[in-house]
Amino acid sequence: MVSSDADLVREALDGSQDAFRALVSRYARPAIGLAARMVRDQALAEDLAQEAFARAFDRLATYKADSRFSAWFFQILHNVTIDTLRRKRLPSVSLDELDAAGHPGIPSLARADSPSAVTEQAELARALSGAMARLRPEYREVVTLRYREDLSVQEIAQVMGIPDGTVKTYLFRARKELAALLTAQGWGPASLPVETVAIETP
Repeated sequence: MVSSDADLVREALDGSQDAFRALVSRYARPAIGLAARMVRDQALAEDLAQEAFARAFDRLATYKADSRFSAWFFQILHNVTIDTLRRKRLPSVSLDELDAAGHPGIPSLARADSPSAVTEQAELARALSGAMARLRPEYREVVTLRYREDLSVQEIAQVMGIPDGTVKTYLFRARKELAALLTAQGWGPASLPVETVAIETP
């Protein structure tokens, strides 16, 4: 039987190093993936994830079992990563720049049912990965947390320390920017949904 996150936390607080290692194993890949989305540097993302796990271990007693461990941990990772981003100004594309360049907003995306759908989805995933890299870090983060980690708006707000309404705004603007970038690359209304590819893209 697979132990829940809350059970592993309790065991770790009781002194079980194996329990905390199990938590690290469970969340290492999502942590590195989220950090990499934000800083666009795999080696740095691995370092940030390691630091976040170290901080989580030190603060494990502050975790409340009635909340999702992933949201609690990602909040720590968010803070670690934001500290790094504040020291490293990374280039991104803004919605205003896209609008000024004449790129349209969200296209009407519908799932493709043809036999070529798998190939198309793989191509779209590659295009989306490139488009994601051009978003502002906070937009990349909300998209990753919502569509890849399946956190709710309220949980994302907790992770990022912003109001629910701001999360919704970031999600809307991120999707609009992604749609504009994809449309500029030739992806039209027949493309697969941005949400699906966001979940599946590494």
